[in-house]
Amino acid sequence: MTFRARHLLGIEPLHPTEITELLDTAQHYAELNRQGRAPRDVLAGLTQINMFFENSTRTQASFEIAGKRLGADVMNMAMQASSVKKGETLIDTALTLNAMRPDLLVVRHPNSGAVDLLAQKVNCAVLNAGDGRHEHPTQALLDGLTIRRAKGRLHRLSIAICGDIAHSRVARSNIMLLGKMENRIRLIAPPTLMPSGVAEFGVEVFDDMEEGLRDVDVVMMLRLQKERMDGGFIPSEREYFHRYGLDAAKLAHAKEDAIVMHPGPMNRGVEIDGTIADDINRSVIQEQVEMGVAVRMAAMDLLARNARDARQETGVTA
Repeated sequence: MTFRARHLLGIEPLHPTEITELLDTAQHYAELNRQGRAPRDVLAGLTQINMFFENSTRTQASFEIAGKRLGADVMNMAMQASSVKKGETLIDTALTLNAMRPDLLVVRHPNSGAVDLLAQKVNCAVLNAGDGRHEHPTQALLDGLTIRRAKGRLHRLSIAICGDIAHSRVARSNIMLLGKMENRIRLIAPPTLMPSGVAEFGVEVFDDMEEGLRDVDVVMMLRLQKERMDGGFIPSEREYFHRYGLDAAKLAHAKEDAIVMHPGPMNRGVEIDGTIADDINRSVIQEQVEMGVAVRMAAMDLLARNARDARQETGVTA
């Protein structure tokens, strides 16, 4: 094993060989899932707690299914109605969790860095399910696996990431992962939705969809993060779709075999035309959802192995 981390907090600290190991393991689980042969003894006897301080039905369901397929005892904590709402600090929450002795902690939080803080205070493996505008590592990994399955490789491709890049942790994690794998990355967005300092990311920047999509292999659309916007970032949804929504005319500038992606949930008619989203020849959006379960199974499996190895090395029993 090359993946020796205790936690999965982001893509930034991962080496390309670690990314490859995670994706290879996820590919194995994807095949087992399709055969209905998920090994339910991998996490048997381990407790997985999902703590979502920010709502996300899709991501939480994906982590829950992944844990149960591997045999973990999965518990979802309703953080929206928890003691945190009554004034409990994140440190107090960590102390409470330590007393429960979980093995895997999946955390989604609206503040950047909150998951890292929890990881420093709890005595178990932590997986970042999205923190503020910082990172969403398992989303980038599932996107990488989906691309690799569709294109046969995950290097030296031309990939366009389009839409609300300024507010997107998905974009940030994907830029890091795809960059580590030697891909050519293009960011396409109106200036109001392009992050500051974007030139430092090692990417090409466009504010014109047709120019940015020219001859790309992958088109990755992003959701408009309306909940993170506190001003007039776009003139109207209709105008946004006209200029930056993916339709057949804009997609025609990409390669003929270019695939279309979206992390979901989609705003049809705003970020993407419904016929493009449902095109079985171009869209891999449903496969992204499927690969999400496999990637999260892989991440929890590898983290559990690392924890077990660490206990054996120190002579500490579970």
